This record gives sequence, structure tokens and C-alpha cells, in this order.
Amino acid sequence: MKAVLFDMDGTLIDSMPLHERSWVLWHAELELPFDDPDGFFHATAGRTNVEILRDLWSDRAEAELEALAHRKEVLYREIAARELTLIAGAAEVCAQARARGLKVAVCTAAPPENIAVAFERFGFAALVDTVTSPADGLRGKPHPDIFVEAARRLGVAPENCLVFEDAPLGIEAARRAGMAAVVMTTTLPGSAFAHYPNVIDTLADYNGYTLPTHLTRKENPHA
Repeated sequence: MKAVLFDMDGTLIDSMPLHERSWVLWHAELELPFDDPDGFFHATAGRTNVEILRDLWSDRAEAELEALAHRKEVLYREIAARELTLIAGAAEVCAQARARGLKVAVCTAAPPENIAVAFERFGFAALVDTVTSPADGLRGKPHPDIFVEAARRLGVAPENCLVFEDAPLGIEAARRAGMAAVVMTTTLPGSAFAHYPNVIDTLADYNGYTLPTHLTRKENPHA
């Protein structure tokens, strides 16, 4: 293993409950029903807001979708600025990677303003070599673009990268990129990832976790 690629929301930062609250507020502002939040997050985590909204309203102009997407993230950042926390042990595992000489990337569907909130709040700039996101013109997950571009920038072959993800679409993106992955069960239970062959481990958080030296697949306990 030569590089670790972290998703951000729900993987490095404990932001998914805040995103859930912002989506609830967003739907309420627009007087839209929101009856199945668990199904919504399972289907959309890892995608950009515009991609999500385009599926909901394919007939609306792109500028309108972008404005609606922006409003949702404004609601999120208002909450995150006060309440955002790290996943337990996240800072330590990033420092562990740096101490071992591994390359580190953040690969996220979050907009730049959200990335900035997390980086400023937790000092990620000192621990991360590169950040890839749809703001770079890359497709969101489950497309592999964000992970493939991170590996290219780091100069590391996909098979030497380990991805950390909390969303099925992210694990699928890693699979398409040819990368092993560790599931974080911060958003969904491990059973939601049972059919992904690239999963080598499942974690609730990073406390006590030691990064592997080789990417050998473990038995998936949920398979």
C-alpha cells in the first residue's frame, strides 16, 4: 500500500447527521414531502446535489438546480460551522499515514465551500497531499473519476491505493477504479456493503486502527 484515499463526509468528519438535518430543512422550506430519509441517503450519498436534483426534476433548468443545490449546502454550513466534529480517531489515522510515508488524498463530492469548512476546522491541509472533487470537472460517485484522478496526481497505481468510504456509491466507485476499500459504518450497517468484492475491512471508527501494509482481502463478515 502506498496511498490512502479518504471520502470526507461520514468518513473523516461526522457530518452525515448534519447533512440529514439540512436536507430535512431544505425539503421543509420548499414544502416537499420527505417520508423516506434512510432510502434517500442510501441512494444519494456520494453524488453531487445537482446530480440528485436532476433525477428529481429533469425538466428544470440547470441554473435553477444549481441554486437549489447551493441553498441546501448553505443550510449545512450554517450547522457545520457550529457543530461539525471528526470521526473518532480520524486525525490519528491521517497522522499515522503521514508517519509511514504514505500519500494521502481526500476524494469527495462535497462543494469547495464545504471542504474549506472541514479543512479550516481540523487542519487537514497539513495532512493531505491532494483533494479531488466534482469541482475539478470530475463525475460524482459511483463513477471512479475522483479516485482515479487522485491516484494519478499522487503517482500511485490504483492497486496500491486503499479507499475509506461510508457510502455504497463510494465503494462502487472504488471498485470501478480497481481499488480496495474499507467500509465506515457511520451511515449504514456493514450488511449494506456485503456484495462488494473490494471491501477488505469494516470499521465503526478509527480508534485503535492500524493501517495495513498489504492490501489482502479479509473475509467479509456480512457476506
